[in-house]
Amino acid sequence: MTELFQLLQSSPLAFTVMCGVLGLMVGSFLNVVIHRLPKMMEMEWRQQCAELSHVNADDHQTAAEKCHPGKPEHNSGINPESVPGRPYNLIVPRSSCPHCNHVISAWENIPIVSYLLLRGKCKGCGVKISPRYPVIEAASGILCAYAAWHFGFGWAAAGALLLVWSLLALTVIDFDTQLLPDDITLPLLWAGLLFNMFGVFTSLSGAVLGAIIGYLALWIVYWLFKLATSKEGMGYGDFKLLAALGAWLGWQMLPLIILLSSLAGAVVGITMIMALKHGRNIPIPFGPYLAGGGLVALFWGQVLTQQYLQILGQP
Repeated sequence: MTELFQLLQSSPLAFTVMCGVLGLMVGSFLNVVIHRLPKMMEMEWRQQCAELSHVNADDHQTAAEKCHPGKPEHNSGINPESVPGRPYNLIVPRSSCPHCNHVISAWENIPIVSYLLLRGKCKGCGVKISPRYPVIEAASGILCAYAAWHFGFGWAAAGALLLVWSLLALTVIDFDTQLLPDDITLPLLWAGLLFNMFGVFTSLSGAVLGAIIGYLALWIVYWLFKLATSKEGMGYGDFKLLAALGAWLGWQMLPLIILLSSLAGAVVGITMIMALKHGRNIPIPFGPYLAGGGLVALFWGQVLTQQYLQILGQP
């Protein structure tokens, strides 16, 4: 183990390759998180609704319908709630095909390689597998390899990997469900403060101010928009995500993150409305743009900020 650490510390190439492979492996697990975490949240909401409604376990479904009238069910194979007492979390049950319930074996779960060997089809029923799975794995591997090359061996690279994985999962979950789970955003915020207790990315005071200002910035925008239009322009998850990014990168990076995410969101939103006939009243998730702005700030924030200040300083 000592020799391995010495090799990774002395060889940037070996460290980059190792982090890239680790990113591929974690990317495979992120696919599980992206698929299951929203379902786990829904199950928890239904359980809470049943408890608040003071109903028996046999009336659980009735209570859920009262709390979620007209809400469609996910059509993705066996409903985990339909099997009483069966655990359903990020570990169990084992991943399976949503069409034929074929349990995915270890060799079928090798990142990217298995998808290519299976030609993008389920071994059990031959139904096409969504290409999103290898795309997420590849994105995780590439971003992790770049983080290792950019920061080098040390705590900064370790923190960057954790931030990359969290932002990647939040991005896809928000695209799918327009939710940013507290199970990810809140631990991410505390982890940012913990890393910066030792000044990994910014000072502790900068991290604390970043968390406070990040949350309040979007909270104020939310209430101003709601008072002006009587509509909700974003969710509370966006506040928590920006607070987490502020805790990781410091308050100095918040203007850059907000600017980049707002520009990207505006461009994509206008394009969808103009070219794809996307309804103006259909909400567009903002979390992915915050996550993208956070990644840009993580890797190139200092350079972009310095160049911007130099431009302002020119006569």
